Amino acid sequence: MNPNPTRHRLLAASFVVLSMCSTGSVLARSGGGAATVDGARIIAADSEPQNWLAHGRTYGEQRYSPLTRINEGNVEKLGLAWSYATGTTRGLQASPIVVDGTMYTTGVWSVVWALDAKTGKELWKYDPEVPRAWGRYACCDAVNRGVAVWKGVVYFATLDGRLVALDAKTGKKRWEVNTIDRSKPYTITGAPRVVKGKVLVGNGGGEYGVRGYFSAYDAESGKLAWRFYTVPGNPKDGFEHPELERAAKTWSGEWWVGGGGGTVWDSMAYDPELDTLYVGTGNGSPWARNVRSPGGGDNLYLSSILALDPDTGRLKWHYQTTPADNWDYTATQHIILAELPIGGKTRKVLMQAPKNGFFYVLDRETGELLSADKYIPATWASHVDLKTGRPVETPDADYSKETKLIIPAAFGGHNWHPMAFNPKTGLVYIPAMQPMGIYPPSEEFKKTGQYTRRDMFWNPGIDWNTYTDTIYSLLAQLGGELPKDRGYLKAWDPVQKKTVWEIEHPAFWNGGLLTTAGNLLFQGTGDGRFVAYAADSGKTLWAVPTMIGIIAPPVTYEVDGEQYVAVMAGYGGAGGVTGGDARTMISARYLNDGHVLAFKLGGTAAMPRIAGKNASIPEPPKSAATAAQVENGKYKYGSTCMVCHGALVVSGGVVPDLRMLPAEKHALFKEIVYDGVIHGAGMPRLGDLLTEQDVRDIQAYVISRANEDRAAAAAARN
Repeated sequence: MNPNPTRHRLLAASFVVLSMCSTGSVLARSGGGAATVDGARIIAADSEPQNWLAHGRTYGEQRYSPLTRINEGNVEKLGLAWSYATGTTRGLQASPIVVDGTMYTTGVWSVVWALDAKTGKELWKYDPEVPRAWGRYACCDAVNRGVAVWKGVVYFATLDGRLVALDAKTGKKRWEVNTIDRSKPYTITGAPRVVKGKVLVGNGGGEYGVRGYFSAYDAESGKLAWRFYTVPGNPKDGFEHPELERAAKTWSGEWWVGGGGGTVWDSMAYDPELDTLYVGTGNGSPWARNVRSPGGGDNLYLSSILALDPDTGRLKWHYQTTPADNWDYTATQHIILAELPIGGKTRKVLMQAPKNGFFYVLDRETGELLSADKYIPATWASHVDLKTGRPVETPDADYSKETKLIIPAAFGGHNWHPMAFNPKTGLVYIPAMQPMGIYPPSEEFKKTGQYTRRDMFWNPGIDWNTYTDTIYSLLAQLGGELPKDRGYLKAWDPVQKKTVWEIEHPAFWNGGLLTTAGNLLFQGTGDGRFVAYAADSGKTLWAVPTMIGIIAPPVTYEVDGEQYVAVMAGYGGAGGVTGGDARTMISARYLNDGHVLAFKLGGTAAMPRIAGKNASIPEPPKSAATAAQVENGKYKYGSTCMVCHGALVVSGGVVPDLRMLPAEKHALFKEIVYDGVIHGAGMPRLGDLLTEQDVRDIQAYVISRANEDRAAAAAARN
């Protein structure tokens, strides 16, 4: 009798995997791998490092590759091996999956591609035909973070809430299921994971008034296996599972009317030894806790890390990073599993740097908090009390009575962009940020003690009029320029609990990370560079200008004995659309022409030619609007248009900068905004939220902003 059957099964799986590896080069040349990935193969991923089998390469999502053919000694010889034009101009966020020479990845509007990983040749393409009007429910661009591959099938989720299974070899659809209530503004942008034959998928929509949950579907049939709701619904309707009855005691008022939030729109990780699934949950809906749950309470399971049984979906333990979340401080950020020497012994840990600015290390067996330290200078809390596990809030955190400026903003100290952990250096690499947020209280709630807005459009429970006025006030105080939102690459030591080195980037919104055994760290930047650093010291070893902003994380793989580093280049997402300084975003100066870029040693392919943009604002049409109408347009713009087109009508270049509108678009302004005549291009109809006069007033405000900035540019030239 085998004394360790688990070890026996893993060794057997490793033998099978090693046998299969010898066919990799044949499959790469044919471009037709069957993608026969299963749990044993992902668990044994280090035995075939030439592949990138899962979202973070392994179930622990370290984004560390054992490959060393490209290393700190020769990385300067990297050149472009091939590029693939996606034909898109929005954000590209996916981590490509590479199996036996075939790459599977996704892009804008949830389109899927299979490419020959050696040449970049398209093998097949699948367009799920997402209704472009659904884009109005996507808070943060029409993006997608990738696929999962399992037993010859490619799984992905669509922006409008469907889970789709495709044949990995042909791209033909095997099955499709709807995962949402289609009467509500749910979206899906995250990559599914597959664990023990179940496809795991969450969703987004917290700012639009939805209730969060995530689901497990049978990989073979698409049948729903289980569903975990992250916040309770109306208690009168009963509770779907016992965890919700306990959670309901931490809520007050009629929270279910506003949805509650808690959406699971990104991070998951899995420990096969403990047979535990780890999931991060999102912010409250609305953001403001006094509006959402006026009687107080922690509001479980918002902004939490959940440990669950993957077979049943039952909760093992939870840890809430931000009790009673008040600032959109999600815990949906990347989760990494590792083993660290802590307190004189090796601990199985879970690590996360969520939006709130603290880096957490938890014992992943028990949920015990081991450390929580600031990785940016967050002002909302002084520290986390390790005895209670709770943050100690500062007076600056409470904006229930007056507007507060708080660091970090809702963008977070770290957003969805994946971190990476290098077990050789012992460092976690964080694509960190330091944005300042404006949090004005809801004037409606202050006056009445009630919150009645239920139109299911961008609704965080703060006052947009005050938000806009505060921006103008700050501009006047600071001489016409707001404080810079800063972006960093930080190397964090999770044992010593400190930053070892950091690099400040020109743009605040930058790409995810990849680290390798060759002492390398790769990242793309918002100002259009792809860079390799020494993982131990942060020294820049190689950089190439791409002329395309990069936010996606790179991956690495081998085909026919050559190592490649590939990344999707295409700027977008929340920060690319609405935040930051357009002067540091290359998408404001060059067409945001999406590509997959793959590099290898000695690569000689030419970089894609990216066309520039006209930076001068054209003279807008004359406007006869009154000052009151322009003022109304400013406020209506803030509550409906700003989320995509940017504060002060200054876009980062991902979607049209409305100051640049030509005369023919101004002539059709009402038809575009109110009637939705170009909804097929992603501009939704807003006639159900705005009156025709509101639309005219918004146009007048856009014209006034164009004239203001034209005048400022002329004064600067003189």
